[in-house]
Amino acid sequence: MTFRGHAYLTYAVWITLCVAFVSALIGGRWSLAFVAVLTFVLSIAPALAVARFRIQLPLSFFAGIVLFIFGTIFLGEAFDFYERYWWWDIALHGGSAVGFGLIGFLFVLTLFEGDRLAAPHWALALITFCFAMAIGVSWEVFEFAMDQLFGLNMQKSGLVDTMWDLIVDMIGASVAAFAGIAYLKGRDRRGLARVIAEFVRLNKRFFTRQR
Repeated sequence: MTFRGHAYLTYAVWITLCVAFVSALIGGRWSLAFVAVLTFVLSIAPALAVARFRIQLPLSFFAGIVLFIFGTIFLGEAFDFYERYWWWDIALHGGSAVGFGLIGFLFVLTLFEGDRLAAPHWALALITFCFAMAIGVSWEVFEFAMDQLFGLNMQKSGLVDTMWDLIVDMIGASVAAFAGIAYLKGRDRRGLARVIAEFVRLNKRFFTRQR
């Protein structure tokens, strides 16, 4: 898989992880070293995965994935950002909902080979919304299972935490759905609709019926 270039922000994340890894080894902080390596591996995993299917990711989308993994695992777990900043979990949930919504929209658009008129716009938007929400709900079920089976505290305040997470997921899923509608209506020169258009442009072989 080839990228047209990596954002400076993406490089900054990778450099930060490398520095943290070396520093952790010198200081004997093995858990931090492990988290740094894990975060780095997971941040490059999407590139390796899509390479298997010869897919090209827009630079902005790839950078978003790297930042999300960095914020979730490295900052969230290693540096306890979830406890330090009350809004950290909310921001990550919202960002993930938007990301999964875009993935769901692109998947359906691929099935229609890029034909914007193959189905009503509201139908594709609804599928986008439902796909993102399904991922969000599945994650909440996972958190509940981990808490019940292993005595963890992933749900924090229980029902209240779960409901706020789902509300944020709904907002993020709605943002992705509206971005999909904007793309279908040809308003793809800015925002998330532009990311969708760039993905389509970079992977034309999947969208042979564009109109």
